[in-house]
Amino acid sequence: MNDTRIARILQEIKSLLIILVIALSLRATVIEAYIVPTGSMENTIMTGDFLIGNKFVYGMRTPDWIGIPYTELGFDVPWTRFPRFRKPHSGDVVIFKYPRDHFQKYVKRCVAEPGETVEVRGKDLFINGTPFLLPENGKFIDRTVVKEGIRQPGMFLREEWNRDNFGPIRVPKAGDNIAIGAATDWDYLLPLMLMDGHEVVLKGPGIDGEYRFTMKDPNDIARRYVSGLRSLIHGIFSSEPYRPEKVGKLFEKYYSPSNLDGELLNVWNFKFTDEAVNYLWIDGQSMAGMENYTVRQNYYWMMGDNRDDSADSRYWGFVPEELVLGEAVVVYMSWKFGGGPRFGRIGKIIS
Repeated sequence: MNDTRIARILQEIKSLLIILVIALSLRATVIEAYIVPTGSMENTIMTGDFLIGNKFVYGMRTPDWIGIPYTELGFDVPWTRFPRFRKPHSGDVVIFKYPRDHFQKYVKRCVAEPGETVEVRGKDLFINGTPFLLPENGKFIDRTVVKEGIRQPGMFLREEWNRDNFGPIRVPKAGDNIAIGAATDWDYLLPLMLMDGHEVVLKGPGIDGEYRFTMKDPNDIARRYVSGLRSLIHGIFSSEPYRPEKVGKLFEKYYSPSNLDGELLNVWNFKFTDEAVNYLWIDGQSMAGMENYTVRQNYYWMMGDNRDDSADSRYWGFVPEELVLGEAVVVYMSWKFGGGPRFGRIGKIIS
């Protein structure tokens, strides 16, 4: 192999590396790519759609994590958000990080902005008392209406609510002051403190040790652990359920009646009493001496267009502004699972 050919190969490798760096840089800063794994936004967005999102419109974010894609091998880095053209508006289809597992991305429709009130009555959605019409391609797949007063398990705030009768609930906005005391709704307030970046600890007389609250849900993380490429490979060689060792280690971190050594607590799994304020600490300060909490950032309410089959804010609550990644813009590829490509959806503008 002569020197000219070696130089040409090296030049081609260099060009490929430059293209790769540009592509990764664009993905990290300019566009947001997302593959839709569920039907929660049908028929606006179909299962198997590949989306491109615009990061500029809500303010481009610098990367907050560096590592190997599709793994947790990496580390957090300081990040910032560039000036935005506008804030998310009601009606936008938004790509965001799932508040209970930041390694997952969700796409839903923003139906309520900071400071607005959300209510669902007999499947009909109301924002500030005004009907929010189902989008053109949205749908209901279940004619049954869950009656008011029937509590559906897993609903946000653990109220006597269900998917078809929910609220009213006010979406927090930056600057809101929430009173702290015996009557505080901790199901509402503690997630805001955590998503605002505070450390919240449970400790005090009669409590053995310290317990730290977290927004990370081990059940959601475990589902991610047992899905993906490794799960597919396991299924080829074994008929046994795939359960990697790290799933067991994950649950060991969380306190439960069956795991007394766990030190992490989820707000939605913990029962608060009127005395809770005397045992809660925020950033090393007892909440017993605080009169109120001031919300740091804006929050949004997200729902799927497929209203009867969408795990959305009705189940896990508010989306903080810092987790918003971009606005879904266009379908660049679509693949019907088990049926091949859907060429007719390529280039479809999302609205």
